[in-house]
Amino acid sequence: MYKGFGSRLFDSINIAAMLLLVFVTFYPLYYIFVVSVSGGSAVMRGDVSFYPIDFNLNTYSLVFQDPSIWRAYLNTIVYTVVGTLINLFCTALCAYPLSKRDFYGRGFFTLMIVVTMFFSGGLIPSYLLVQKLGMMNTMWAIVIPGAISVWNMIVMRTFFQGIPNELYESAGMDGASELTSLIRITLPLSKPIMATMAMFYAVGHWNSFFSAMIYLNEKAKFPLQIILRNMVVMGEMSNQSQEISGAYAAVTATNIKYAVIIIAVLPILLVYPFIQKYFVKGVMVGSLKG
Repeated sequence: MYKGFGSRLFDSINIAAMLLLVFVTFYPLYYIFVVSVSGGSAVMRGDVSFYPIDFNLNTYSLVFQDPSIWRAYLNTIVYTVVGTLINLFCTALCAYPLSKRDFYGRGFFTLMIVVTMFFSGGLIPSYLLVQKLGMMNTMWAIVIPGAISVWNMIVMRTFFQGIPNELYESAGMDGASELTSLIRITLPLSKPIMATMAMFYAVGHWNSFFSAMIYLNEKAKFPLQIILRNMVVMGEMSNQSQEISGAYAAVTATNIKYAVIIIAVLPILLVYPFIQKYFVKGVMVGSLKG
């Protein structure tokens, strides 16, 4: 099809803008990786920009020898898996009845839930509540207070509303309860939105550090993001990284910080491509239907 000058100009500008956006998005992560595998002297001089200088993996070897990194990594995985399962369970149980147009009090309960998006007790009442419930310095202080995101629940409810009501009527005629309908009909048909919500919640748990900083006081229970925060913000390093010698003499604190950042974001980068198709479909359908 013939395209006029204006159309070709628009395509060229659009392609250039997309390439610029890709570069702006990708380069910071690429730069962090390049610094993490470069020599400490080159990093200190500021010579590293687009490619590694004095390429070596000593930084990663040093980081992986630190037991606190492995312990924090395991803690983060546990918090993310358990927290995401709790999030999906609670969000689905809340979204399902609110998606039923014949549910008595549906508007009232929806309003009460939405109000919590704009008003909350604040940090001190939340801290006192967690303390009174006996969850301080436990995993539950990390995963229970944020069990439901109201916005995610609304998106999931909207997706549930797009499921034909005839399916529920047919199941009801066969004697299925509401719980059976949820498990046997709604959830199997909601893989896109469940995968999307799982991604949202998992990324949130994986990147979270504030709750751990407030509610946890034992270093053995810290997630990886707390260790990373201490390195980046407070300049703290493990005993191992403070006594660098021999082959690790050229490793700097900057190398270690950037290596830990790469290690922290790598799992999310590896998981995302496998659920991308569900992610896009779930967001679009959940936000447009209803």
